[in-house]
Amino acid sequence: METAEHIRALDEEGRLLAAAARKAGTNAEVPTCPDWRVRDLVLHMGAVHRWAAAFVAEGHPSPRRPDDGPDLDGAPLLAWFEEGHRRLVDTLRAAPADLACWSFLPAPSPLAFWARRQAHETAVHRADAESALGIPLAEPTADFAVDGIDELLLGFHARDRSRARTDTPRLLRVRATDTDAAWTVRLSSQPPATERAEATGEALDADCEIAGPAPQLYLSLWNRLPFPAVTGDPSLAALWREAASI
Repeated sequence: METAEHIRALDEEGRLLAAAARKAGTNAEVPTCPDWRVRDLVLHMGAVHRWAAAFVAEGHPSPRRPDDGPDLDGAPLLAWFEEGHRRLVDTLRAAPADLACWSFLPAPSPLAFWARRQAHETAVHRADAESALGIPLAEPTADFAVDGIDELLLGFHARDRSRARTDTPRLLRVRATDTDAAWTVRLSSQPPATERAEATGEALDADCEIAGPAPQLYLSLWNRLPFPAVTGDPSLAALWREAASI
């Protein structure tokens, strides 16, 4: 996906998050994040959006922690979230292609990184806001979902902090049944090593396969939905549930 597409997705996902949060009410429980109520979710995302916008707008060259956010609730909290979301979208759209600032996953540029990261951050938490309504979670497009799975498996879980590890080497395959995308995840005592494959190509003999339509895979790998289908050793799918949260 291109940076402009990520920014459009961020714009839409933020609007949907705000709408779901307003409808649920800020005191509603968030089933997909059991320790949170909607106010915690909205406060978190408002702080993250401002944190990301500051890197892009001010060119910070090193990491900084997000601010805690204000002591707000109800309509004022939602208005604060919407202002920060709009600031982030506008900042990304106005940023130069040669933007230089800190980022933490491989990407063609810092601008591409922040647009992609915030699009997926917001999409996953939009699903959290919808869970507070007790309605089926809206699914992203297949292209957006595949892009997000790429970011999760090839980016987040390639880092040293990933806890998705096994004492003996195991092979996990993730396969999108509605596209030609698949991923081979080599699990060991080291951070997972993932390679992008083609779902229609020759598959390695995996110990476990998690398969399903890309949008469902996306939300399930982020632990927002059950896995669509698991074949082989179910302990590897259970390991993901227990160790792969971010």
